[in-house]
Amino acid sequence: MRTNKTITVILTSLILAVNVNAQLTNKLITTAAHWNYQILGGELSNSAATSVNDIDEVLPRMKALGLNTVLVPVYWEFLEPAEGQMDFTLVDRTIDVARQQGLKIVPLWFGAWKNSMSCYVPAWFKRDVRRFPRAVTAEGKPLEIASCFSDNVLQADLKAFSALMQHIAEKDPQREVVIMMQIENEIGMLESARDHSPLAEKAYKQPVPRVLAKALNIEKQGTWSEVFGTDNYADEKFMAWHYACYVEHLAQAARRIHNMPLYVNAAMNSRGRKPGEYPSAGPLAHLANIWKAGAPSIDILAPDIYDTGFKSWASQYAMPLRPQDGGKIKNRLFIPESRCCENSGVRALYAFGEHQALGFSPFAIDQASPKETESVTQAYNLLSQVFKVKQQNTWGLLFDKDDKERIIDDDGVVMTCRHYYTLPWDPRATDGSTWPEGGAMLIRLGKYDYLLAGSGVVIDFKTRTEKQQERLRVGLGIQQKKLGEDGFAEAGTASQSTVSKFTGSRLGLLSVDEVTIDHQGQMLFLRRHNGDQSHQGRHARISIGDWKILHIQLYEYR
Repeated sequence: MRTNKTITVILTSLILAVNVNAQLTNKLITTAAHWNYQILGGELSNSAATSVNDIDEVLPRMKALGLNTVLVPVYWEFLEPAEGQMDFTLVDRTIDVARQQGLKIVPLWFGAWKNSMSCYVPAWFKRDVRRFPRAVTAEGKPLEIASCFSDNVLQADLKAFSALMQHIAEKDPQREVVIMMQIENEIGMLESARDHSPLAEKAYKQPVPRVLAKALNIEKQGTWSEVFGTDNYADEKFMAWHYACYVEHLAQAARRIHNMPLYVNAAMNSRGRKPGEYPSAGPLAHLANIWKAGAPSIDILAPDIYDTGFKSWASQYAMPLRPQDGGKIKNRLFIPESRCCENSGVRALYAFGEHQALGFSPFAIDQASPKETESVTQAYNLLSQVFKVKQQNTWGLLFDKDDKERIIDDDGVVMTCRHYYTLPWDPRATDGSTWPEGGAMLIRLGKYDYLLAGSGVVIDFKTRTEKQQERLRVGLGIQQKKLGEDGFAEAGTASQSTVSKFTGSRLGLLSVDEVTIDHQGQMLFLRRHNGDQSHQGRHARISIGDWKILHIQLYEYR
């Protein structure tokens, strides 16, 4: 029989444990928001780590491509092949080989759901439908999607995931290799916007939780249909809350066992698809406040970007999620999956430059062609150098044929940034071929002092006064001189007389130097870009297919 003294000791221990865990969590949240480590990553294809031989072969290849971090699936069906019997062979081999190669690892928990489906649950789970019920469509069709409303599903998933976290804590206690954890993969409903199983229907008739209503600034009380309505988007909100609450159980377990950054990834609601046609209710940008309220222990909601409009998708996940907090709570951009293609490298440069991303990771990089991985290798080489330089400000540039120009005003320095093919003498601009994307990370080092790291871009520099007068001439239809590659006006293209006398000062290129950057962050001179390479002092440029770092210094004159 326990004495009062014993009970007091137990309670005191519990309180101390809670306080310590809260301190760790607060520290973690700060770390996740301001983490200085940049993930130059790549995600392996879904079946790339299903055997020891696969792991031994693929991780050294990833190191050779220039990655510093690899996102590796951990499969529930292999981790717990028989219920209650854990097998950490693949996990251990991944950590051991990564350590040998000097790589970091982000495990992807393929637990109850992967791309909505429950295809990675163990066979003993799949066969026991009564114990582990499936989601059901509005028409009553059962799906191979475990119902998130089942406590049996949650407890089985939680048990396996907790065992994984405990093992990683013992194997890599200082987080030297395993630095971050993805919980589930592209969670969400397909075919129907929400689950219509008996357990789900019971939950649907319950009142909307007050904590969610408060997070959404909703005063109305009632059931889900009474508060949100009955269309597909209302159903999606219902599912988003319950998926988030499910994930929160796993996230809290991770916090207690082995504290590290945690994230969930989302398949995009692109191409005009409606809830249920994409993985409905996943951690999408339009559901971010619901996910933040239901899963506060998750640090990052991450987009998997495969469709066109890369810049738009990225910006949705790099914005403040709760305006009522004055923009203090942000979702730091991390792209765990992006289509691996010839444009991957410039997209990485854009993500880090424009949004100070935590990381970028092309998907199935282990299966990509050398032509596709080359851009990743080249971009990561540039990024690993410029990250060592002290930066005052950064921008990301990303251009194609339809989005070919951006104007940046940096405290009076007006930079007109364009795709390389906008240069009038490059025949590839007009031969009918598809423009490869051009992109770069533009870095301010100081007044009149910049770095440009990338491929396929051109930049000129003007004062505000000069740019305003240029715009005035364009607005009045006054044609500018069309210059050839030598800088001379082409025949018959001389500009008309100016509207008025030029006033103010101009900016010139003091120097444009191609450089590398050493491990101490010191720039090492390679060559001077002048004459033909700077259009006789008119711009700085890096051609398509070249990957360079240019150190650009300006001066002002009248």
